[in-house]
Amino acid sequence: MKYRIRKMTERDSDAVLSLWRSTPGIGLDDDCDSRPGIARYLNRNKGLSFVACDGKKIVGAVLSGHDGRRGYLHHLAVAGTHRKSGVGKTLVSSCLRSLARQRIPRCTILLFKNNVSGRSFWRHNGWILRQNLDVMQKKTKDL
Repeated sequence: MKYRIRKMTERDSDAVLSLWRSTPGIGLDDDCDSRPGIARYLNRNKGLSFVACDGKKIVGAVLSGHDGRRGYLHHLAVAGTHRKSGVGKTLVSSCLRSLARQRIPRCTILLFKNNVSGRSFWRHNGWILRQNLDVMQKKTKDL
């Protein structure tokens, strides 16, 4: 299957959001996962997020960034027509290489507990499930 990987740009937002919305296991947030939210993330983490294209159509996407210490991947999605062809693995590798060039030594993902296919993908590609952590969250606008 033919595809090429390139850096994600703000112009990709509509196609990427459409892909994410059509992918089971992706949890979107109205505040963060919007055109302005994606633009903020891409501007803060320049050159770290990628899309996979088959011709002009985006068939895969992943957000990547870091906090100066650890990298994070968000919303890896591959169109059903392009799964099991290496697109997801190539997108992740692109992110990890870019993070490594910025001297970020490790990367973290967040995965819904009921995302069985996602868990299978990540484990197959060498990611380790941390048993010693829980994730907690609070909205800043609640203050």
